[in-house]
Amino acid sequence: MKTTNTEPGILNKLRARGYKLTPQRRAVVRALATSDRHMTPAQVHTATREERDDVGLVTVYRTIRMLAELGLVCEISTDGHQRSYLLRRPPEHHHHLVCSSCGCVVDFVSSDVERLQSRLARETGFRIDGHIVEFVGCCAQCRSSAPSPEVVHRQRGIA
Repeated sequence: MKTTNTEPGILNKLRARGYKLTPQRRAVVRALATSDRHMTPAQVHTATREERDDVGLVTVYRTIRMLAELGLVCEISTDGHQRSYLLRRPPEHHHHLVCSSCGCVVDFVSSDVERLQSRLARETGFRIDGHIVEFVGCCAQCRSSAPSPEVVHRQRGIA
């Protein structure tokens, strides 16, 4: 049965694995659980500090690393350097559409990608242990608010 990761569910999983549920760790989980966007560790730290002023950046990094090791958060790297995180929704293996303008991330599941992995393994003889698929582009909201190419050209003095 597939379930979504919620704050209580994550805390129960941590408790079941013997992790201490400190107020600071709970604040980090809450910040991630209440966000609908991937967040950098600095953004998680800022969000936790709104609730508790005793949450250090090291605690944020350690908690995120622990959640990642348990497979409870998605990690993406939008610009090749900056990593951001979100509680895994959906909890099963999935892929991402990443907006290069606003940074929004859309999760999707695709059996086509899974079939491609199987075909590649069969054709190349590779034992494929996993894959990461991230499509980068411009979301509909950013595209609708962006000026048209004609406007950009006029602003730059290009005919």
